[in-house]
Amino acid sequence: MKATRWLSDDEQKVWRTYLLANQLLWAALDRQLQRDAGMPHAYYIILAMLSEAPNRELTMSELARVVSSSPSRLSHAVSRLEEFGWVRRRKHDTDGRTTVASLTDDGFAVLAAAAPGHVEEVRSVLFDPLTTEQVEQLGEIVAAIVAPHDGRPPHL
Repeated sequence: MKATRWLSDDEQKVWRTYLLANQLLWAALDRQLQRDAGMPHAYYIILAMLSEAPNRELTMSELARVVSSSPSRLSHAVSRLEEFGWVRRRKHDTDGRTTVASLTDDGFAVLAAAAPGHVEEVRSVLFDPLTTEQVEQLGEIVAAIVAPHDGRPPHL
């Protein structure tokens, strides 16, 4: 059995500070989107990823990958987005086993209305407290973290 590589005191401090920063960021983004757009951050991410896809559509498998969600969690969220009229699902044209999610015009309008407040919150919570050099360092750090997982963020 491999020996446990416990965190040093410095690593433990960084880890806990990272967790707190991550929790603060996600909570702030969720609060802002609930307040201003009536949706959780997870729904916003789904709409945004669909808006950036060719023809504003992705297979459910592709969408699960780009939003880093389990298929069941994504299916539940897309069901809610369908109820709002923001997303539509259909069978793939050439593969009847595959389901495609499409962003509707109403969904795109909701996303466009929510985007300015969302980006301002991201800027306020994540980027404004940092210097230009720290933003560059953060970019390098997160790139190093995702590199072992195929070298690119899931949405690229």
